[in-house]
Amino acid sequence: MLQNIRDNSQGWIAKTIIGLIVVLMALTGFDAIFQAASHSQDAAKVNGQTISQNELSQAVDMQRRQLMQQLGKDFDPAMLDEKMLREAALKGLIERKLLLQGAEDAGFAFSEASLDQLILQTPEFQVDGKFSAERFDQVIRQLGYGRMQFREMLAEEMLIGQLRTGLAGSSFVTDKQVEAFARLEKQTRDFASLTLKPDTAAVKLGDDEIKAHYDEHAKEFMSPDQVVIDYIELKKSAYFDQVKVSDEQLKALYEKEIANLAEQRHAAHILIEVNDKVDDAQAKARIEEIQQRLAKGEDFATLAKELSQDPGSANAGGDLGFAGQGVYDPAFETALYALGKDQVSAPVRTQFGYHLIKLLGVEAPEVPSFASLKDKLTRELKTQQVEQRFVEVTKQLEDSAFESSDLAQPAQELGLKVQTAAPFGREGGEGITANRAVIQAAFSEEVLDEGSNSNAIELDPETVVVLRAKEHRKPAQLPLEAVADSIRAHLVKEKATAELKAKAETLVKGLRDGSIKANAGFEGQQWAAHEAVTRSQEGIDPASLKALFRMGKPQAKDRPVYGNVVLGDGSLVVLQLKGVNDGTAATDAEKQQYRGYLASRAGREDFAAYRKQLETKADITRY
Repeated sequence: MLQNIRDNSQGWIAKTIIGLIVVLMALTGFDAIFQAASHSQDAAKVNGQTISQNELSQAVDMQRRQLMQQLGKDFDPAMLDEKMLREAALKGLIERKLLLQGAEDAGFAFSEASLDQLILQTPEFQVDGKFSAERFDQVIRQLGYGRMQFREMLAEEMLIGQLRTGLAGSSFVTDKQVEAFARLEKQTRDFASLTLKPDTAAVKLGDDEIKAHYDEHAKEFMSPDQVVIDYIELKKSAYFDQVKVSDEQLKALYEKEIANLAEQRHAAHILIEVNDKVDDAQAKARIEEIQQRLAKGEDFATLAKELSQDPGSANAGGDLGFAGQGVYDPAFETALYALGKDQVSAPVRTQFGYHLIKLLGVEAPEVPSFASLKDKLTRELKTQQVEQRFVEVTKQLEDSAFESSDLAQPAQELGLKVQTAAPFGREGGEGITANRAVIQAAFSEEVLDEGSNSNAIELDPETVVVLRAKEHRKPAQLPLEAVADSIRAHLVKEKATAELKAKAETLVKGLRDGSIKANAGFEGQQWAAHEAVTRSQEGIDPASLKALFRMGKPQAKDRPVYGNVVLGDGSLVVLQLKGVNDGTAATDAEKQQYRGYLASRAGREDFAAYRKQLETKADITRY
């Protein structure tokens, strides 16, 4: 077919095709055609800045994972509406882009040095209180980031945080607002409650009802979108035994290592400072007086404790401990290394003042033998060579995978084995398929739809993989038998709750018209009375408290207000609000706490309004 096109490229067929293209361009415009092609990888454009399809896919995956974590392991990912997920993720990315643009326009900035400091001080990246590069890589890999990706994301988060803080920090509240809030917050309520339990055993449910629900909600009962991948894995450790080091290389490294060893000198000193109050001549005279006292036989350590102005060593008799070359001031070091054991120097001038230096001892370096260091030096040399070899092989793998139509060729070239992972969905699986970068690549358009090999994916500093889709298991309708039990449980709970609500309506109606006495029980359940209940009262379900404090104030003591709330366990609580009580006056400390809360809430509202304003004024195009 291709040859036929080549043969006829100068004939009437080619001319006809070219003519059609020219007409199409004339009708639609060159820009429209080129724009359609150029935006194929774009998800949206915000004030001229692009959000890529890859960014959107990444955000969708993140959102899906968060939902899975929140809803628990028993949640079926097939229940998630992919279109809604993408719309929500794109909305979030657009909002983020707008905020970053707003931060830039407002002049906010976050330096590279500040970013480094933040990473170094983050407890999650530390081991035994110190930053660990290995721990850092491990944590960000679990989040699905490489180092540069994480730095970029963190820098953006800090900019948005600066913007949010700047807006929220400008919010304020009045004294009247604080007092009004305090009255509401300190308010208490008198009420009674009656709890009705669902009777799921009494619910009768026919197979036809289950079938009807299944038919009506068919889209909710689909198998998950899954993919099976083949992959080849490159391990840095595999090359360790393949590289060789010579005795000449080892001996050269050994000589370099022992050359860095130096003797340690144990020094003590007496310092007389030169400062604003003591000039050079005065300090020199005082150090010479001390020198004379030493010459007469007085103890160096005793004089140091009495007269030295170095707070770090005076109490220890001037003892500075052992140190090698390059630690002290050059003049101090020259004098120290000219001394014999227990000798004291002449006065030495440094930037700090005048010193008398005593050499307490010399510790000769212990030079390890070549044999004792050989294994360590071998590992070091091999590690250097393996690093270089791994970089080269990774590049070779990526090039070969790009040029190949499958994984067999790169696997053969590099002596690797093609492996197959278990099926997994967009929420991930186990092993390498739990890695977010692997999930994104597996479900990318290039791999899943176009059948290409992926780029080289770094799982960790020691491991790189390339993958391709072996099988795409698209969502399919689950049979009724597979979901009948879950439908039954859902409908039973739904019916039991509806019956409870009907009972609650009957009870409240009877209480209001007097056919049921206010304190009488109902279907074997008794009212529980509560007085002066606060908004955060312990021992009462939070959902009941929330509903209670939303109810209107009774017009009279003999005319209570009724409400009800369904709790998480399926039971229903009927609430009888009898009275609303003003609380005690707020203390100054409580008012300050309320003021902070209200200012924070106002700040969040201001920030939300700012985001809305950015969106209203923005030029946003969704593709």
